[in-house]
Amino acid sequence: MSNVRIRPVRPDDAGEVLTLQRAAFVQEAQIYGSVEMPAFTQTLAAVEAELIENDGCVAHIGPRMVGVVRARHDGSLLLIGRIAIAPDVQGEGVGSALLGAVEERGREQGCTEAELFTGSLSEANLRLYTREGYVETERVATGDGIEEVYLRKRL
Repeated sequence: MSNVRIRPVRPDDAGEVLTLQRAAFVQEAQIYGSVEMPAFTQTLAAVEAELIENDGCVAHIGPRMVGVVRARHDGSLLLIGRIAIAPDVQGEGVGSALLGAVEERGREQGCTEAELFTGSLSEANLRLYTREGYVETERVATGDGIEEVYLRKRL
């Protein structure tokens, strides 16, 4: 998507980030049959605190935020989390662009590998991550018949 502008996420983005993540995760809530997930239960104060020291990025089309990814580095490992794309632009390359941008930020911080996870029922997420070069490394049962699927990629 050539009209997408990506920049580092900032603490003052918290309100838009929270709104975007709630809109983006509606489909996930439907897949899993529950809104009891951090994307819905996280407070504005928690998002603000999380964004103080974060290596994530946001994507804009014009003035509108259409995507966000959070990340932090732990030594040489870039931990990527809570990718959220506005429902009306999902499937148009925003997620791929954000992953590329946050991976580059990780490389600049000295990271040599990136890790992320998603739920085992999140087929679209798994397709995106595989297409972007991530390889499944572990599945962890959550006790409800669903697994957390961990994936890694060399940077």
